[in-house]
Parts: sequence; C-alpha cells; structure tokens
Amino acid sequence: MATLVEIVPYDRDWPRLFVEIEKNLRELFGCRVFAIDHVGSTSIPGMPAKPLIDIDITLCGLSDVPAASRALIRSGYQPRGNRYDDDVWAFMLHESGPKQRVYLCPPENETHKRRLVFRNYLRAHEDAAMAYASLKQQLS
Repeated sequence: MATLVEIVPYDRDWPRLFVEIEKNLRELFGCRVFAIDHVGSTSIPGMPAKPLIDIDITLCGLSDVPAASRALIRSGYQPRGNRYDDDVWAFMLHESGPKQRVYLCPPENETHKRRLVFRNYLRAHEDAAMAYASLKQQLS
C-alpha cells in the first residue's frame, strides 16, 4: 500500500529551526562532530517540502558512530539503520516539533558529499529548484 507523502509550502522558519537543532546536536556530541549540515528540501529557500528537517552530521571518525548513535537514541531519536550500506546511519525524531531526520556520516562520505552538491546546485539555480519542486508536487 502506498504511503501518503505530505508536501507543504516553504516555511521561513525552517532555517531558524535548523540553527536551534544544530546547537542542541553540537551540545549532545561535543568534540565528536566535524560538521552539521542542513540538507534536503527544507534547506532550499522557497522549496516546498515534507515538513521534516534533514540533517547530516559528519563525525570526526567512523569509530564515533556507536557512541553518537547511543546519544541520539537516549535523546529520543529512533534508529532507522544504514539502509543503503553507505556508512550513513539514519535516525528520526517525531515527538517534538519539527520532525527531524538525522544522518550520522563518517568523514569524506560520498553520500554526504552528493547531498551537499545537490543542495548547493538547487540553491544557486532557481530554475532547477522550481522544476524539482514541480516534480515533487506531481509525485506526491
């Protein structure tokens, strides 16, 4: 059975919400964090999206993943696994607003690099972003 995908208009609060979430995650992980990036459609100004903040956390090393995973689980995030066997571990937080999907990534991870390239391209090319937005609306 198909799952309903909710696409909502761009929310000007998404960047601010990301900053708040990033602050909390930096406090949670401390020195294990190399970078925290807002990815996904909510990171593209003007882009309709699922009301879900996607976040890539690049850890300092692959060996930091187990401790970071435990910290997220203790904080209420639900583990979703390494679905694509690409060393990216997904976690969801539904209980508080906004919903969050956090990905733990080791340094130099290709999936993370591709997400940043795609995000940056859409941010720099409004015509491509609007075409992508239109496609998302049709598919939802």
